[in-house]
Amino acid sequence: MFRQSQSGNRISHLIHHLWKDERGSLVPAVAGSMLVLTGAAGLSIDGARMFYVKDVLQKSLDSAGLAAGHAMEVDTMESDAREFFDANIGAVANLAASTDMNIDISDDNELITLTAEATVDATFMSLFGFGEITVSASTEISRETRGMELVLVMDNTGSMRHSGKIDTMKEAATNLINTVYGDEETNTNLWVGVVPYITHVNVGSAHDSWLTADGQTLVDSGFPDTEWMGCIAARDDGLDETDDPPAVQGFEPYYWQDTDYEGWYYDPSAGWQWGQTDNNWFDETDDDEITIVEENDRYDALSPNRGCGEQITPLVAEKTTVIDAIDDMAPWSFGGTATPMGLAWGWRVVSPRWRGLWAGSDPALPMDHDTPFMDKVIVVLTDGKNEFIEPYLIPGGSDYTAYGRIADMGHGSIDDARDDLDDRFDRICANIKQDGIIIYSITFGTTPDDDVKTAFENCATNPAFYFHAPTASSLETAFDTIGRQLSNLRLSK
Repeated sequence: MFRQSQSGNRISHLIHHLWKDERGSLVPAVAGSMLVLTGAAGLSIDGARMFYVKDVLQKSLDSAGLAAGHAMEVDTMESDAREFFDANIGAVANLAASTDMNIDISDDNELITLTAEATVDATFMSLFGFGEITVSASTEISRETRGMELVLVMDNTGSMRHSGKIDTMKEAATNLINTVYGDEETNTNLWVGVVPYITHVNVGSAHDSWLTADGQTLVDSGFPDTEWMGCIAARDDGLDETDDPPAVQGFEPYYWQDTDYEGWYYDPSAGWQWGQTDNNWFDETDDDEITIVEENDRYDALSPNRGCGEQITPLVAEKTTVIDAIDDMAPWSFGGTATPMGLAWGWRVVSPRWRGLWAGSDPALPMDHDTPFMDKVIVVLTDGKNEFIEPYLIPGGSDYTAYGRIADMGHGSIDDARDDLDDRFDRICANIKQDGIIIYSITFGTTPDDDVKTAFENCATNPAFYFHAPTASSLETAFDTIGRQLSNLRLSK
């Protein structure tokens, strides 16, 4: 857009007058030529300035559009766009008299249209009546629908029974799933898994093919009058920190041997009591009878499966299946807390190295890491620190866990064993992020200390993906925030 000034009209009139003057002097012709040449030079200079401003304007608009398209929350798309536009258009602040950007977002948040204008004051062109030049640019961003493999790694340890924490966690996790799925039972390219953990996890008895030959023999003969439920022991030599599938090295079943120790134990209804503790499941008066066969009783069970909780739900498409798995979770007061065990199995649920191995999941899952427009996400939660239960006078120094007892780990104190688990957690977090998997982490309640909070913050893909939720309401807020971010993540490109 060009605007002609009054002085420009006078100059144009003067040139016209000199050009028409037929008197003999060459001065009018020379003067006219000089004005024409000056105008041409001015046009070249102002034109270069105009094209530079337009180039910066277009690049600023493109960066703003991409920022809006990548916004994790729909509500921040416009503010993100303006922030990027303002930061980039500053490169021509000394050339552009004014700039303006407009953004239009479609109702479904999938199409973003941006337009912008910049006004440049003319220098030489003003001699010819063109005082300012307005340049414009536009861009359009389509937000592509992304897919996601999401797994919730949830603390099911005994401390979760206090103050209704397990119920709060289940309600908050259910709300997250409802947010991600919306009103649909299934959603395009969306699969979700659930990993409840204590110091061990339950992969399900259908996966006995993952066991070593010795493990299979133990399952066939070492669980008298009961069946192996599917809980797994940690592998040695660092393999508990990897996503290596059973083909690399098989697993041993979690097997809590019969004991007849006496010591102090806690009865929720009667307080601290002295008597049979640990796992006295074999009746010494009858060499082939298990005293208690209530394999899944959270408080009184005595058996090789003692403390074996709810099994993993692998990646499934149906929202109802996921919500049912969340609802089935319950606190288990055995062993302690081993978040690295839960996190490692969350990794295996979404690792393509485990494709086709999970019963009940699509055999084409998990997908490759570089599948276009697909994200792999783990949400991990704990209400405390890594911990081993230390019953009184129990040989081995602790309850039985997926790692055995602390003596089996080579430790003589609970503190050393805890430090060991903390180190494993740090390494597993690093390995998962190295694999390109997004991690959200949550510490819940007042038990997590500063060391736990720092470890979980460092574990998250970035600090904004870590949440400390000391109260029930703050946990609901954390899950709501994650749910909205994951929902929008599926719409970003």
